[in-house]
Amino acid sequence: MANPLFDVSGQVVLVTGAASGLGWAIAEVMAAHEAAVTLVDIDGAGLEHAVRQLAAQGYRAESAVVDISDRDALQATIDRCAHARGRLDVVFANAGVTAGPSYLIAPEGEIDRTDLERWDRSLEINLHGTFDTMRAAAAPMKRQKSGRIVVTASISGMRASPVSGYGYVAAKAALINLVRHAAVELGPHNICVNAIAPGFFVTKLAGGRLKHDAEMARQLAARVPLRRLGLPEDIKGLALFLAAPASGYITGAVIPIDGGVTAG
Repeated sequence: MANPLFDVSGQVVLVTGAASGLGWAIAEVMAAHEAAVTLVDIDGAGLEHAVRQLAAQGYRAESAVVDISDRDALQATIDRCAHARGRLDVVFANAGVTAGPSYLIAPEGEIDRTDLERWDRSLEINLHGTFDTMRAAAAPMKRQKSGRIVVTASISGMRASPVSGYGYVAAKAALINLVRHAAVELGPHNICVNAIAPGFFVTKLAGGRLKHDAEMARQLAARVPLRRLGLPEDIKGLALFLAAPASGYITGAVIPIDGGVTAG
């Protein structure tokens, strides 16, 4: 029997950006704890692979191919999920994109040379798309008087981050205050809104650069007190905690998961 503090069995969960990386890890841990999970991503082939992986482990999940910058499609997907299951308990607003290189990595990362199309795309996905996800999730949660919204922010939104592009740090900083603002409004509806703030993780973001650039990976790991980069598996415990009864009195929190980087 699952510990009641961490029992999410039967909970209706939707995860954006779930075809790979942190989103996939979140979807997997939710499915492993018997939640009813819907995986959302723009990557159709990746979603098919992810659902097959879950099925191979004996877990069932649904999927929907959606670009979260398509507001109407996103709204329709979240509405369908809530209607089909009769409720919507947890939404992980995780989807995101890079904003290009930082000024430490390439000259085009400098503020006066920033690619404005990348700037706009970063805000469109990382900020506007996340807000739209939160907005669509809030309506059914308000009706049922319960719910959890968990946003993937970043330590790049908490402090200057010379390894991230301008559009990325701007969007993630805005998300952090958006989470706090929504937590105050939605608290009386018994809806908890929190943010996970990852540090240096090895994912597909930025084209999976940390998987292929050993020297950059080494340099970043040296800046982490735990002396290693994060892996998608490392997100699972925190994600489960924020979805489960154990975190029922936590809202408006921004929780770093960064190996100690922001402690220094």
